[in-house]
Amino acid sequence: MPNVIEITGFDDPRLDIYARLTENQLRSGHGLQDRLFIAESPNVIHRALDAGYEPVSLLMERKHIRGQAAEVVARCGDIPLFTAELPVLKELTGFPLTRGVLCAMKRKPLLTMEEVCREATRVAVLEDIMNPTNLGAVFRSAAALGMDAVLLTPACTDPLYRRCVRVSMGTVFQVPWAYTSSELSDWPGPGMVRLEAMGFATAAMALREDSVAVDDPALLTAEKLAVVLGTEGDGLKNETIARCGYTVRIPMSHGVDSLNVAAASAVAFWVLGRR
Repeated sequence: MPNVIEITGFDDPRLDIYARLTENQLRSGHGLQDRLFIAESPNVIHRALDAGYEPVSLLMERKHIRGQAAEVVARCGDIPLFTAELPVLKELTGFPLTRGVLCAMKRKPLLTMEEVCREATRVAVLEDIMNPTNLGAVFRSAAALGMDAVLLTPACTDPLYRRCVRVSMGTVFQVPWAYTSSELSDWPGPGMVRLEAMGFATAAMALREDSVAVDDPALLTAEKLAVVLGTEGDGLKNETIARCGYTVRIPMSHGVDSLNVAAASAVAFWVLGRR
C-alpha cells in the first residue's frame, strides 16, 4: 500500500528533492543518503523501474493516484507518496508538472566503457554535447535505430538530467551508456585508443573534403563501428576527426550545410545501425 502524504506545507525536508535541490545537487548527493535523479511521467517511470532503478518517493496530483499513475503506485510499494491538487504542486515546484507525476529514484553505479561495449557492434560516441534536449533526442534515436550502446565524453551533459530523461522518453534506461572517462584530458587520445583496442572502426560525422558518404560500403560492412558526433555549433574537435578512421558526411541539398546533432544522429543511426 502506498504511504500517501498530503502536502500541507512546503517545509518538509523530504520535499527538497522536488522543490529546492538542483540537478547537480541531486547528482552529487548533497547530504542525501543516495545520489538521485527525477523521472517524470508514468511511461518514463515504468521504463526506469523495468531497468532496475529503485524509487525513493513519488510526487503527483491526487487524481493520478487511482488514475493514470495507479500502476506506478502499485509497483513502488510503500515509499512516501506526496500529493496535492495541481495548483499546490505548481507552487511547490515552481513549474507545471508534465502529466502530474514525478518519481525520485536512486542512481546506479556507473558502468565502464568496456562493460557497455563488450557485446556491442554499433556504438554512438557523443563528444561534449551539453544541451539536454539534444542529448535526450540522440538517445531516443540510438534506441530506435540500432545502436547497441552510447559513450559520452566527460564534458557531456548527464543523461539522467530530468529534461534529458523526459525528451528521451525513458530510453536512457534502455540503451547501455557510459562515460569514456572521468578526466577531460582522456578524450580523444586515451579514449580513442581504448575504442580501437576493442576492435571498433571509428567514423567522425563532419564536413570535410575527404569525407565519405554515410552509406559508404566500408562503413556498412564494418564488423564493429563507433559513430562519433560532436557538440552543437562547433562540431567535433579537429583532433578527434584526425584520429578517426573515417570522416563521414550526410549528403544534403538546397545549400544546407549541416544538421542539428539530434537530426544528424537519426540519419546516421538509420543508415549505419542496420546490419
